[in-house]
Amino acid sequence: MPFTTTPIPDLLVYEPKVHHDNRGYFFESYSERVFKDAGLDLNFIQDNQARSTYGVLRGLHYQLEPYAQTKLIRALEGKILDVVVDIRTGSPTYGQSYSIELSSENKLQLLVPKGFAHGYVVLSRTAEVMYKVDNFYHKASEGGIIYNDPALKIDWQIDLSEAIVSDKDQILPTLANCTHNFVYNKPTE
Repeated sequence: MPFTTTPIPDLLVYEPKVHHDNRGYFFESYSERVFKDAGLDLNFIQDNQARSTYGVLRGLHYQLEPYAQTKLIRALEGKILDVVVDIRTGSPTYGQSYSIELSSENKLQLLVPKGFAHGYVVLSRTAEVMYKVDNFYHKASEGGIIYNDPALKIDWQIDLSEAIVSDKDQILPTLANCTHNFVYNKPTE
């Protein structure tokens, strides 16, 4: 099974099967069939790509319902620390963060469902990040949480005095003061 569960419900790590030979490697970075076979019926409609240098920290972002996005994130080049925070009201892991190193070497991807704030920091000299989304960008629905919210205790694995953060991301609210409309859907038994 190419999917690994995490301590946070619904948050999955995807590890595609990589085929190596004397020419290099080949892998399907996304296959609708593989995802559907795992019970994940997603309709990705847009790919986004960003290139950044060491210390660039983007996040923590989300879009409010009905414009929320499921994301499938990977590093095409370099290495990032990808971080998410569960902001689904009623979730047993509400307010908890999860982080994972995504790199061009390990080829891991993080499947981030709706209801999570998402961000990443570049750990290598440069990194190129690509992510699929299942909803278009909607500026009026933007939301976010400040990356250094002390309540979240996120270890970004860099000295935050060296972080390169946009003006917009530096004024985001804490989790306790952010606005969101996500509700955890407890699995039926």
